[in-house]
Amino acid sequence: MFIHWAPASQRGWELSWPLVGGSSALPGGQSLSVEEYHSTATTFNPVRFDARDIARRAKAAGMQYGVLITKHHDGYAMFHTREADYGIEHSPYNKDIVRQYADAFRAEGLKVGFYFSLIDWHHPDYPAFTEADKPYRWGHWRRSSPEAWNRFIKVMFGQMRELLTNYGKIDLLWFDGGWERKPDEWKSSELEQMIRELQPGIIINDRLPGCGDYVTPEQAIPATAPKGPWETCMTINDSWGYNPSDRKLKSPRYLLHALCEVAGKGGNLLLNISPMGDGAIPPEQIERLEVFAQWMTRHQEGITGTTAGLEPWQFYGPSTRRGDRVYLHLLMRPYESVSVRGVFVKRLKAVTVLGTGAKLDFTSQVSAVDMMFNKDPVGELIIEVPESVLDPYATVLAIDF
Repeated sequence: MFIHWAPASQRGWELSWPLVGGSSALPGGQSLSVEEYHSTATTFNPVRFDARDIARRAKAAGMQYGVLITKHHDGYAMFHTREADYGIEHSPYNKDIVRQYADAFRAEGLKVGFYFSLIDWHHPDYPAFTEADKPYRWGHWRRSSPEAWNRFIKVMFGQMRELLTNYGKIDLLWFDGGWERKPDEWKSSELEQMIRELQPGIIINDRLPGCGDYVTPEQAIPATAPKGPWETCMTINDSWGYNPSDRKLKSPRYLLHALCEVAGKGGNLLLNISPMGDGAIPPEQIERLEVFAQWMTRHQEGITGTTAGLEPWQFYGPSTRRGDRVYLHLLMRPYESVSVRGVFVKRLKAVTVLGTGAKLDFTSQVSAVDMMFNKDPVGELIIEVPESVLDPYATVLAIDF
């Protein structure tokens, strides 16, 4: 679960990007003055924020970890920090959002992850983004003096140290915003060393320039799986922050199919929610989380802890694997049957419907030569799939070899 949230959520604005004039990557975003955007900090009072409820919903939906925005590009800290005065500690709400989140997710047995943007468009030493800096142009970022930059780096390291020492065991860091400076300017190597000393075993994404344990494609499923560990992050509409004007909502079925596709390629899906300004989750996001919870109750075995399954030529759809059990994710309704090619047909023990345990009939086809001369022939498995066993969102079959 990704959680994008900031004072701007009170007005239904995207996080950070409106203050620099918007972004082509966010079609539902806005363009605001810098002053207007930052003014939301003085009224931020999310009295309906319930970290325990969010954690329970994440757990029910089959999620294994959370990633909360601790500081986005706008520089607003959702935690109590001694390094800056722009944050939740100085709002009408005052309570530490990060602490509530970390405690709640940990209590549900979920891993705790923090998002942290290297960019800080509010801090004067970064320097702060102003109206004179518009339009935001790639590669034309205003730079501070060496003395000011050193002061900012000290603040950035200080905030990272606070996040990694004040909130217990942290399992994951999700960096962002590294494009405005080079790795040596960010002092990436020194930062990584400090992080791993403070939190041994922590996982770091690939957006701390020059570092990273896994890759992070965004808003799309790669055509081919990246090498090594990977995770794709995805929104429910086109916006990361709460944006009620953005009605391009992905259906529950689309999102579940995305989960199956990602798992079938050996990756993780980091699905975003965006609380409203008062801290409550929007109803349309609750609806989708509840569909996930219902579906994962029956099918989590075929998703969590699995690896990529068959090759694309073997089965027309995603598949996952756990030991000698292969899971077929049926994202299209079969006519009468589905086929799996290139398997050891004599090793087949059973085919069942995941979630109900219903046994399915199957036959196999092997070339005549292989059947005569090969004691362990490879052939095609044909599984009968009656209409009565189909799940309304995605049917999963379990094949035991």
